[in-house]
Amino acid sequence: MTDITIIGGGIVGIASALEILRTCPGLSVQVLEKENRLASHQTGRNSGVIHAGIYYAPGSMKAEFCRRGLEATVRFCREHGLPYEQPGKLIVATSAIEMERMKALQDRAQRNGLDVRPVSAAELREIEPNITGLGALLSPATGIADYGAIVRRMAELFVEAGGEIRYGAEVTGLEEKANDVRISLANGTTLQSRHVIACAGLMADRLAQMCGVGQDFAIVPFKGEYYRLAPRHDAIVKHLIYPVPDPELPFLGIHLTRMIGGYVTVGPNAVLSLAREGYSKTSFNPRDVAAMASFPGFWRTLAQNLSSGLTEMANSVFRQRYLKACQRYCPSLDIDDLQPHPPGVRAQAVMRDGTLVHDFLILNTARTIHICNAPSPAATSAMPIAEHVRMLAAHTFKLRGSAKAPV
Repeated sequence: MTDITIIGGGIVGIASALEILRTCPGLSVQVLEKENRLASHQTGRNSGVIHAGIYYAPGSMKAEFCRRGLEATVRFCREHGLPYEQPGKLIVATSAIEMERMKALQDRAQRNGLDVRPVSAAELREIEPNITGLGALLSPATGIADYGAIVRRMAELFVEAGGEIRYGAEVTGLEEKANDVRISLANGTTLQSRHVIACAGLMADRLAQMCGVGQDFAIVPFKGEYYRLAPRHDAIVKHLIYPVPDPELPFLGIHLTRMIGGYVTVGPNAVLSLAREGYSKTSFNPRDVAAMASFPGFWRTLAQNLSSGLTEMANSVFRQRYLKACQRYCPSLDIDDLQPHPPGVRAQAVMRDGTLVHDFLILNTARTIHICNAPSPAATSAMPIAEHVRMLAAHTFKLRGSAKAPV
């Protein structure tokens, strides 16, 4: 029997596995990953940004874990020779109302203990001649990384420390007993583990419900579509360029991101996905659609965000509209500059009343821990999340090692 089984081979699952094994080296720890490789979904399909934590409510887990996570991610990349850069982020205001919102954003960032400063229109033209705006907010610490490479290195360290990773191990059932958890796999195998930590991303709600928790929320998938700029624009910006977010809307908006590979992407938008793990425009999963349709919070969220949802759908269907969203602050782009790039799907937890879960959500039973909501900035925050999970496991499961209560 395994001491701890971690479900999910994304960055949160692998970081948690490594953290637990390092802290409690006498335990047997295994990771179950249903795909044939790690980081197949959210981790391997995000924008690669190392976030600083500007947007998140002071005192929230996102604010604290993101701030610590930036430092931990940069340190890990340095120690292991992994590629990263810190070009900084400019949040660009293009209207008077956005200038007002930017001041509120600066205040929030400073309350989170972050190094940010305003940039005038003149300075913006000087440092980013291809970007147009009335002003901007600069976050110099924001960076970019290859999260797939980070996961692969963490996995190597985990295996070297005695951990096991099982691929093609899709979990279809969890049954918590008095002394163990029975894990059913799609291939008919049943495993036994003293404890389970589920880091299942897009399937988080389903695994939580198997253990009797999480009935008040569901995962609603939102597809983020990106474009890669034509190679002639590989040096179009020096910083990451973000719009000022509308506080009434749930997502940050389309931005320009310098990637580790030396090119620039624009995106993502946020359109409802009809398949949790479907990445084409025509992806459709009857089970996923039925689950959304039967959850009252989905319809309430849809009603509350109908206007923005229709706008996002139109931008998805008509590339010219997507381009106009980019041209607000980068007017030199034209339609031929938007070239194909792989999309991603964000696992967003939604409550029964239709509100989106804005912070990380972690629930537990006597023998299981469930990472129920971990969208962006979860990749940046993975190591602090892993530390929190390890402390929660030590406290709840009474593991050997640190028994310090989680923050």
